[in-house]
Amino acid sequence: MTADDRAGAPGTAPAGAGYGPDAGLLSPVRAGTPAEAATSDQAWLQAMLDAEAALARAQAEAGTVPAEAAAVISRVARAELLDVRALALVARETANPVVGLVRELTRLVAVESPEAAEFVHHGSTSQDVFDTGAMLVADRTLRLIRADLERSAEALAVLAARHRDTAMAGRTLALHAVPTTFGLKAAGWRRLLLDARDRVAAVLDGGLPVSLGGAAGTLAGYLEFAEPGAGHAYVDRLLDAYAAETGLARPPLPWHALRTPMADLAAALAFVTGALGKIAVDVQSLTRTEVGEVGEPAVEGRGASSAMPHKRNPVLATLIRSAALQVPVIAAGVTQCLVCEDERSAGVWHAEWQLLRECLRLAGGAAHTAVELTEGLVVRPERMRENLMLTGSQVVSERMSAVLAPRLGKAEAKELLTRASAEADRTGGSLAAVLGALPKVRRHLTDAQIIRLLDPERYTGAASALVDRELADAGGAPQAQAQAQ
Repeated sequence: MTADDRAGAPGTAPAGAGYGPDAGLLSPVRAGTPAEAATSDQAWLQAMLDAEAALARAQAEAGTVPAEAAAVISRVARAELLDVRALALVARETANPVVGLVRELTRLVAVESPEAAEFVHHGSTSQDVFDTGAMLVADRTLRLIRADLERSAEALAVLAARHRDTAMAGRTLALHAVPTTFGLKAAGWRRLLLDARDRVAAVLDGGLPVSLGGAAGTLAGYLEFAEPGAGHAYVDRLLDAYAAETGLARPPLPWHALRTPMADLAAALAFVTGALGKIAVDVQSLTRTEVGEVGEPAVEGRGASSAMPHKRNPVLATLIRSAALQVPVIAAGVTQCLVCEDERSAGVWHAEWQLLRECLRLAGGAAHTAVELTEGLVVRPERMRENLMLTGSQVVSERMSAVLAPRLGKAEAKELLTRASAEADRTGGSLAAVLGALPKVRRHLTDAQIIRLLDPERYTGAASALVDRELADAGGAPQAQAQAQ
């Protein structure tokens, strides 16, 4: 087959064909989610236009732009009027998309009002517009994430209350350890999500600032249009007005080369996906064929294997875990951009953009996916009980050792239980039967006492009380208990 033949073959792109936008083919965790829409090229373009419009209105309030001009700029600053792809290609010549955006916005404003066009990007610089736009995108996406985290936490509160006393095997290093309850596990998952929500809230509440510094962080370009001697008073008015217009915070200093806001965002998003990933990996473990203690909500066609008709894979947990493995690595790239030279970096600032967007949309996709997982999770108490008994009560050998220690001595009691457990494994008998045949044990305990002490469902410690305390401390107990009925 020649090169020309290949170019026209089915499934191949013709020679010289352009490539379309990132449709999420390789990132299904965020495909079709609200976070994907909130971080799209179109959304990012609109955020930068919102930053330009808000700046014009702030400058009008501060007295350096006519109110009529600010109104025209605000009306025209609409992403659908611009060609995103064309702006992307132009950005190759300027290393950022704002230069082309300003040129096109100025042209559109001039059509309606040549006078107003003189005030587009008035005294500003590309980084002020881009960074403010980035904070607007982050703000909008974080609010989606926070809402999804709260919704999942509410679903987990219901599960924790419903399964407060549902005994199951606690597992450490992949093996049965001692009994716990599914309610405590669900409460732990919920606690992680509430911790993640709190970190997102901390970033949202005063942590996402406007960017206003001018060419080198001195605001000289803005001050040039103020009245002589206006100085600090004008800067204060402009910053306050810009923060109010955008709904963002006022920064203590221009932050072109002080990238704390980006690092804080990255850290919060890494924690979000880590918290969600813990739930996902637990669900994957508990949904194994040989475990079968939980299952994902059943949706026709979901989880199908291309080769094995019998399989229904844990798709939701897999998607969430994929994000949890990616975001911390990408967030590290954002954090290293704190090492930024001079008053604006050549390459470090530019490297943040795609990294930040990927963190936002992966975390947003994972949080949205977790809502469906937690609200529809199938819990199988009967399977938990069966698995709890797999070791013939050895899962509570710790308790028997503690009971015998005052009577036999701690070391001897532990050695006795170790030998008895090995004997039960070797013979296939129950630990109760093995212990009941030992004179040292029979001198102190009756058969009935041995059986009671080796009942796994009677050895869940303070699990139930911990669930109650956690739900009460987080304000979820009454509602969760009502829904659990």
